[in-house]
Amino acid sequence: MKIAHLLVLGVACCLPLAASAQWQWLDKDNKKVFSDQAPPPEVPDKNILRRPTGLTPRVRFSTAPAAPDAAASAASAASPAKPSGVDKDLAERARKAEEAEKAQKAAEAQKVAQAKAENCTRARQGKATFDSGMRVARLNAQGEREIMDDSARAAEQQRLQSVIDSDCK
Repeated sequence: MKIAHLLVLGVACCLPLAASAQWQWLDKDNKKVFSDQAPPPEVPDKNILRRPTGLTPRVRFSTAPAAPDAAASAASAASPAKPSGVDKDLAERARKAEEAEKAQKAAEAQKVAQAKAENCTRARQGKATFDSGMRVARLNAQGEREIMDDSARAAEQQRLQSVIDSDCK
């Protein structure tokens, strides 16, 4: 039984050594990329910063650069580069922040639309009151009630019509 425990302990101690087999290189945007897989072939050897221990540099057999297919280059240009490693997390956070910003703008737009609808309703009701020919009174600066004359009624009708024109669309 002791041998089994020692064997399990030995294997557990060796696991971190296998986990340290990490590649590190600079991508085309000079960002550090960490991975447990080798970098793509288009990454030059000078940009590889760290290899897992015991590995030799990559050997390239081509003497002349191969002409890329038109279809392959069009496909690579059409699809955006996928982020790797930590960049995936960053891209996900950026996407969530964009969605939150869009939701906030939509909420603000909805509030503005609701306020315009309320203004439209009030302006239509006020216009209907002035068009009915009823006497309308207002309070002046001293708090006294004053009945509006024809010129004040016309000015208020014109103001209400401009509110209706701007808010009732």
